Order: sequence, then structure tokens, then C-alpha cells
Amino acid sequence: MAFRKRAEAITPLWLIVGLGNPGPEYARTRHNVGWDVIDLLSERHKIKLDRAEQRARYGVGRIEEVPVALVKPLTFMNVSGEAVKPLMGKWSLDPHHLLVIADDLDLPVGKLRMREFGSHGGHNGHRSLIAKIGSDQYPRLKIGIGSVDKSQTVDHVLGRFNPEDRTDVDRTVRAAAETIEILMRSGMSPAMMRANDPL
Repeated sequence: MAFRKRAEAITPLWLIVGLGNPGPEYARTRHNVGWDVIDLLSERHKIKLDRAEQRARYGVGRIEEVPVALVKPLTFMNVSGEAVKPLMGKWSLDPHHLLVIADDLDLPVGKLRMREFGSHGGHNGHRSLIAKIGSDQYPRLKIGIGSVDKSQTVDHVLGRFNPEDRTDVDRTVRAAAETIEILMRSGMSPAMMRANDPL
């Protein structure tokens, strides 16, 4: 109980959201790489995801001394904005302090990219977020899952990586976590340099 009281007193300055689908059947799928990053940050910084409200599971703590909330929407990917917008309102956060981590079909498997803002790029999670919060001016981390023929997209994003690709993606998940730590410690430019350097 003492832990919860201390955590409750923290007002996050950043909302760090990993996009994905809820349920064990979606665990470790390509579409859920954002959740993998949240899980790693939770473990590394001892931030328990022990709260569920506003259609999301989240935890509050500190990364590099910066107060943050780590968030997994409990909606499905296509309506992620319904989970994120209320949490932004809860802590009066603007889009510049919303960091979203998601898979990206347009990047090769295991490629990491960071952008300060941008369009949804065809990603339904970003599409929902932009529609709900009324802005595309939020930073995002993209983790490449490789492209396929359009007719195979659904099966691809909901499928799991083969062992070789999983090894590459796990390395990228670690790089994404390191990028977020750099963002909290040193700001956007050093974080983008880390994310956009070849792995």
C-alpha cells in the first residue's frame, strides 16, 4: 500500500504508450511490439502496470528521474485513441509529451525509427489516436515488421515472428527502451540520433 501511495503522488510529465491488442492470443505478435517495449521498461525501471482505468492498463513511476506513465491500451488497435485521450486529460498532457510505440509495415524487420510527428501512415492505431486527440504532433517510435502483399496484411500483423526475426526484434525492443531512456535523460535530438542510427 505504501508503494501505491508514493506512486499515486507522482504526476507524469510523459505518457509512453505501446500500441497493441489485448488478450493472450495476441501476445508477442507483430502488432504488439509496442507492448513488448512497455514490458521491458516496466521491468527495467520497476514500474508496475498495476492500474486499470480509462480503458487502459498503466503504471506510474520514473525513468531517468522523469515522472512517466507506461500505458497499454486495453482497446483493440483500431480504437487506441479511446484509451489514450482520457489519460492525456487526466494529467493535462499535450501531444508533445505523448510518445507512441508501434509496429511499422514499411520498415524492414527489426529496423527502428523515431519521428517527432507525422501522419498515421496507414497505421490504424495512429489513425485512431490522431482522430481522437485532434493532432499528429506527437513523437513516435516505429519498429519494423516487414512488408507483405496488401491481401496478407491482417494475417501478417497478427502473426508471430519466426525465431530469427524474433531475435532481431528483441534487439530492437531493447534499442527502443534505450532510446526512451535517452529521451528522458537528454532530450529529443540525442534520442533521435540513437533510434535512427543503424542497429
